Amino acid sequence: MFIHHLDDESWLKLLTGEDAEQLFMLVDSCRPHLRKWLPWVDSTKTVEDSKAFIAGGLQKFAAGNGFEAGIWHKGQLAGVIGIHYIDRANRKTSIGYWLGEQFQGLGLMTKACKACIDYLFHEQHLHRVEIRCAVENKRSRAIPERLGFTNEGTIREAEWLYDHFVDHVVYGMLAREWKR
Repeated sequence: MFIHHLDDESWLKLLTGEDAEQLFMLVDSCRPHLRKWLPWVDSTKTVEDSKAFIAGGLQKFAAGNGFEAGIWHKGQLAGVIGIHYIDRANRKTSIGYWLGEQFQGLGLMTKACKACIDYLFHEQHLHRVEIRCAVENKRSRAIPERLGFTNEGTIREAEWLYDHFVDHVVYGMLAREWKR
């Protein structure tokens, strides 16, 4: 189990089954907000769905192929950051994240991303980290832009979001470009 302190009031912690109820309650409390950008919100209907998500994240972690970590602030689950996979052959990965609406604007996601990127480049010795965001999701796009990622282009109609396709911007960071 890992816990990484972001500051005096915030930390990252690998999600476990004990967190399923809090995770579900957070998703349920801001469903309309999350649904604008995340395709899995409607299929998260019960605590059991959150347990299944967490179990998948724990399997990834055990296999050394990524993880799902809760972002905690003042003892409350604020959101999730995940390493989707680790492509060892090409030494690359991608990061995904979301915050509950009430936790936005506190700098939590920027700190969480910095911590994960440091881990990926300095402990996992990866070469490349990607973040993909819907073109219209300005708040999500602000994170890689703030961290100095390169906007590498747009993938047209990259994701089906309930009743329409959305374009994604691909942001990339190489290990040699990353400054702690």
